[in-house]
Amino acid sequence: MKSSQLDSPPLDPPLNPPPFSFKSWHVLLVNSMGNFILGFTTTSINIAIPAIQTEMHLGAVAMGWLPLIYILASAIFLLPLGRVADAWGRRRVFLLGLLLFTICSLAMVFSQSYLPLVGLRAGQGLGVSLFFAGSAAMITLAYPPERRGMAMGLAVAAAYLGQTAGPAIGGVIVFSMGWRGLFIVAAAFGAFLLVLDRFLLRRTDWREKPSGGSDILGALIYAPALAGFLLGLSWLPQENGIVLTAAGVAGLALFVWWENRARFPVIEIGLFKHNRVFALSNMSALISYASVWAMTFLMSLYLQFIKGLNAETAGLVLITGVAVQTTFSPLSGRLSDRIQPRWVASWGMGLCTIGLFLFSLLHRGTSYSYIIAVLCLMGLGYALFSPANQSSIMGSVERQNMGFASASVATMRMVGMAISIGLATMVIAVVVGRHDIMPADYPHLLTAVRITFGILAAICAVGTATSLVRGDLQLLRGAQITEAP
Repeated sequence: MKSSQLDSPPLDPPLNPPPFSFKSWHVLLVNSMGNFILGFTTTSINIAIPAIQTEMHLGAVAMGWLPLIYILASAIFLLPLGRVADAWGRRRVFLLGLLLFTICSLAMVFSQSYLPLVGLRAGQGLGVSLFFAGSAAMITLAYPPERRGMAMGLAVAAAYLGQTAGPAIGGVIVFSMGWRGLFIVAAAFGAFLLVLDRFLLRRTDWREKPSGGSDILGALIYAPALAGFLLGLSWLPQENGIVLTAAGVAGLALFVWWENRARFPVIEIGLFKHNRVFALSNMSALISYASVWAMTFLMSLYLQFIKGLNAETAGLVLITGVAVQTTFSPLSGRLSDRIQPRWVASWGMGLCTIGLFLFSLLHRGTSYSYIIAVLCLMGLGYALFSPANQSSIMGSVERQNMGFASASVATMRMVGMAISIGLATMVIAVVVGRHDIMPADYPHLLTAVRITFGILAAICAVGTATSLVRGDLQLLRGAQITEAP
């Protein structure tokens, strides 16, 4: 068999072998297109919120739940579902997530009130959890180690492209079709992917022997603890935010204590204890999202309030950095196939640290050439970091833990995003206040933006250090992935 192909046992083995053998790029194509539409849905909702708010006559706090509940539902179910994917089948869980996402997207088209809309948005988030519980594992198992970084780079580039296209294409859709048009597009795209998967991959799947049990109590501790932690971050520094964050941290500590004693744990604590590459690569992923994700939010405020740009022009400025990310992610993935991933990822985090520090020096008269240059520097940095780091995580575990590793990548992303936005919101609330930003507040806003970027640069520097000391992946590669004969 060619190394670029993998024939895995079907879910229900037929009497005769399958009539055809799928190719690795079929797996990559379906997963990358899924990454695109999920990235598109994540960012395009922000364009639709004003239209939804006007139609349903709701306050800003209520409408803020539309993006927040999506992140919460995605994050709290990922790790438990990673274990399910390992035993039940990575592609089966992946398809179930895509189906749920498609159904919820279609149902949102017919929503006439707020509560069903929020509930269906949570359903989308659960679908995303199922999708990502199997996605990276499928790509990892379909590609040999020497080509895995390239595949990861293309999948990551598709996600960046979807996130970039979300506000731009979403704006056109909302203008021409109304906010429901976004979910018509998402549902149609999801249905197309379900058909495409059925045609290209048919009944092939990857799964392991069942472990013999499940840790229901662990899952029941984990979900509310993580939800409380993430909700608390979004409300800091208010009293209820402090209480929820503290309760979430305590709940997560209880969860770790229990997992060390559970017979069939939700999280394989041993991977974090004894697998240095896996543990520090996940830590680097968490820190990278915690430090970089708020950059777009902060620069959007800076460009519109401090520099006086309209939303459309500000978006065009911000898109330059993401364009660099999208362009160079596949190339950096190939680079990580030839050089130790930790070096490529660490170079990327180093560039992001420099970029965040340079943004901490912003002032009212900063030139647009400076801003665009720093955005491109950070885009290149993250393009180097993300595919290499994801390849490092997926290549550091044995086959039976691929679903869990896939879920851990997505969990670090979701939690890091929440931490980043929570930190930025907290600094602005302390320096500026929670009232509507008025022209008299602009000097304080600029101060808050600079302080936040300084903090994020320091966090990113720590991430660069954890990335450097993770160890080499090459020693683990030979024993991790086996291909069916």
